[in-house]
Amino acid sequence: MTASVFIQTLNEEDNLPRCLASLTWSDDIVILDSISSDRTQEIVKAAGARFYQRKYDGRANNQNWAVENIDFKHAWVWYVDADEVTTPELANEMNSVTSDESRPEVAYFVRRRNMFMGKWLKHGGFYDVWIPRLWRPERIRWKRGANPVAIINGPTGYLRNDFVHYLFSKGLAEWFEKHNRYSSYEAAETVKELDHGSIDWKALMCGDPVGRRIALKHLSFRVPARPVAKFVYSYLLRMGFLDGRAGFTYCALQSVYEYMICCKVKELRRREKGLPV
Repeated sequence: MTASVFIQTLNEEDNLPRCLASLTWSDDIVILDSISSDRTQEIVKAAGARFYQRKYDGRANNQNWAVENIDFKHAWVWYVDADEVTTPELANEMNSVTSDESRPEVAYFVRRRNMFMGKWLKHGGFYDVWIPRLWRPERIRWKRGANPVAIINGPTGYLRNDFVHYLFSKGLAEWFEKHNRYSSYEAAETVKELDHGSIDWKALMCGDPVGRRIALKHLSFRVPARPVAKFVYSYLLRMGFLDGRAGFTYCALQSVYEYMICCKVKELRRREKGLPV
């Protein structure tokens, strides 16, 4: 395999063994840890992976630091989170594209299969999300604190096979804790977008899947009753109800997340005006 692997961690002792077991095809696995307090470092070193630590100051900053400071063994890097599994089919496809030096692409987008309550969430708009996960480190940078947007210098492509994401592997409590942090980042980005941004109508109507999703997100910042709109969009319009109880629960949780963002946006606006929260 002509690709290194990059993983970010924070107290991932429960998830890492499964993730690493799906990466035996790579001879260069690199971990960037955000000062874990569990057995993460011990598991990483037992697996023969390289281990770096850095205080977390946002996902984009972490990823930019990695591509600027880590000397990856291979020209290509596969980025995967500790709660994700790389399927053999995807590994074979990546080997095919990275071994072909005639291909012009410098990054590839991949879809993930989100697993919840033992079920793959196929609907609700949660599957048709293309994420840049295979890339040449000198050709990519990121911006935004949470859910970073990739800035790619060169042509891109799309892989057919998916990776698997166990998004509730640490339980609901951890999901709420993580999304409490993310909602703070998103609230700040929302305020910035409302004050200085605009909607890319061209990308929204006829752009590629990635550009369309970014434009749709910028539009969502301006939608009234955003949490309700999110639920209607994902559960009804994108047919999240077809995923049964798991689909309803996840769509409801996403609506709660949007409400957290909206509350924090109002908090930031009040602070700007010197009003009590």
